[in-house]
Amino acid sequence: MRYCSRCVLPETFPGIRFDKQGICNFCLSFKGKEIQKKRKLEYSERFEKLIQDHKGKRKYDALMSYSGGKDSTFTLLILKKKYKLNTLALTFDNGFLPEQTLKNIRIVVVKLGVDHILFKPRFDLLRRLFRGCSREDVFPSTTLMRASTICTACMAIVKFNALCLAIEKKIPFIVFGWSPGQIPLASSIMKNIPQMLRTMQDAVLTPLVSLTGDEIRAYFLTEEHLKNFNFFPYNISPLAFLEYDEKKILKEVNRLGWEAPQDVDSNSTNCLLNSFANIIHKKKHGFHPYAFELAKLVREGNLNRSEALQKLNQSESPRTVKYVKKKLGLLRNAS
Repeated sequence: MRYCSRCVLPETFPGIRFDKQGICNFCLSFKGKEIQKKRKLEYSERFEKLIQDHKGKRKYDALMSYSGGKDSTFTLLILKKKYKLNTLALTFDNGFLPEQTLKNIRIVVVKLGVDHILFKPRFDLLRRLFRGCSREDVFPSTTLMRASTICTACMAIVKFNALCLAIEKKIPFIVFGWSPGQIPLASSIMKNIPQMLRTMQDAVLTPLVSLTGDEIRAYFLTEEHLKNFNFFPYNISPLAFLEYDEKKILKEVNRLGWEAPQDVDSNSTNCLLNSFANIIHKKKHGFHPYAFELAKLVREGNLNRSEALQKLNQSESPRTVKYVKKKLGLLRNAS
């Protein structure tokens, strides 16, 4: 497999081209670290201004979409220690959270003193959803450049369920622990508006309904939410505009008592399903679903290229994949 000589995008990535030095067109169009650093500072200052405008005016200042992974744990720490926001943590349990992740969540929310909600949808519906996503690519090809079908479906429920809660409780900020490789800087501070939400929700909900039926609508916005024109929260992804150093992040979350699960893949610190989703994506599309994220982290100086290549080329645990397939009812000899 040929990779970009500067980042880690493979020759199989959609739309990729290499120059004579083996540098891909994505790297060649990158404007440079200094420009990016200046823009990040602007977004950081913008968020601090929003905090001044909204902090202390509601029961909660922020709703943290808390997966229990290292990045979302570090983001929760930032909200409490750096920004001193009264935060409600919301965890979506998709049925594949490792026991260590659940333990981490319990430890961290107590250590940081935050209110916490664990939301666990009925698994028969999620099983239907994930099985369907393993068979069909129901999202546009541009979406699948950044994430697998399974992860995209899972995150759609996470994001819109968080929106429902934030609107109902009038929480001004919904915060996500996306790395700088997972979200464009321009989207790291985004004001939600009704028409935009309708369009975004239709784009993900219509395919999901085709897989599961109308029952999936229970986890998404209703017209009552969308008609609440007096209040819509901001989506905030602080790690996109703050310093991002994986080693420092691990050091900080370890101080809270967080420990990395041993049964996840090299690109996840909170989900067993991810291993299966990666394998399906690589077989169907010929590239790793984390290639785009890792390449962007390397390009912007947030991750060493050799470490990124190692993450891309490390095989998923057969034992974990077998466990996921059995739980989804995809093993013929499963009891």
